[in-house]
Amino acid sequence: MLVARLVLALRNTQQWLVAQFAFGLLNLLKLLPADRAINFADRAARWIGPKTSRHTLTLTNLRNAFPEKPEAEIETIALDAWGNMGRLAAEYVFLDRLFDFDPSRTAPGRIEVSGIPLFLDLRDNPRPFIVFTAHTGNFELLPVAGASFGLDVTVLFRPPNNPYVADKVFEFRRARMGNLVPSHAGSSFTLARKLEAGGPVGVLVDQKFNKGLHTKFFGRDVQTNPLLAKLVRQFDCEVYPARCIRLPGNRYRLELEPAMQVPRKENGAVDVDATAQMLNDKVEQWVREYPGQWLWYHDRWNIKRSLIT
Repeated sequence: MLVARLVLALRNTQQWLVAQFAFGLLNLLKLLPADRAINFADRAARWIGPKTSRHTLTLTNLRNAFPEKPEAEIETIALDAWGNMGRLAAEYVFLDRLFDFDPSRTAPGRIEVSGIPLFLDLRDNPRPFIVFTAHTGNFELLPVAGASFGLDVTVLFRPPNNPYVADKVFEFRRARMGNLVPSHAGSSFTLARKLEAGGPVGVLVDQKFNKGLHTKFFGRDVQTNPLLAKLVRQFDCEVYPARCIRLPGNRYRLELEPAMQVPRKENGAVDVDATAQMLNDKVEQWVREYPGQWLWYHDRWNIKRSLIT
């Protein structure tokens, strides 16, 4: 028992130190103008990322996803993906300043939005719906955009593994993104209650899920969380894809696409397996279009263990 307590205390201390180091770096970035800080974080991540163990996983994922691409292009995409991660971290510091979109303003700004009529329709004709996205570009801007249109979306998110970082991230997100539901055993009931009450929910759909449905992603076997498909089956609600695209000059395009046609069985019931595959196909389309803006270091195909052994 004493040994277990010592191990737990050591782990907590390590996590606290890592969190304080990360917070310290972000606080230093606050001293710079937003563009300089974001560009610096991009360069730093491109230098640090290839020196980490995750870079091997990144390159392996890219080679498996794009067997037709030459090695030089694979390495370029990998560096772009690390740069995207660096930018994402720095953008947390400046999110309030970066999001300059105002639905009532016509002058161009740092943020541009595609699908404004859809936003307005969802706002003016309240109904339960699900909006899904993936870890592309700065996906954190999407719920901020929804809030700017007056949409009260309850967002499901997975907290970071480090509890100190998780608390800080949750505090930051809650102040800017409305209702948040940390991913845990009871989170599906929270989302179901929201839809039952006629409200909207938002879900990230490209995370690894070890007990998920057997699907394909880039032609390779993956397991996909059935939550969204089951919620659609239960509430027969609309499903909207949304994504963030990084543009040159630290600008962003947020896109809300028309509702997707949900696959159904012959008896009219929602086909849960086919719906899960539909989500993967949409995310794959996005990633193929902008491969350097996705998290390739993520173990989506559950191959990290095989790389170690």
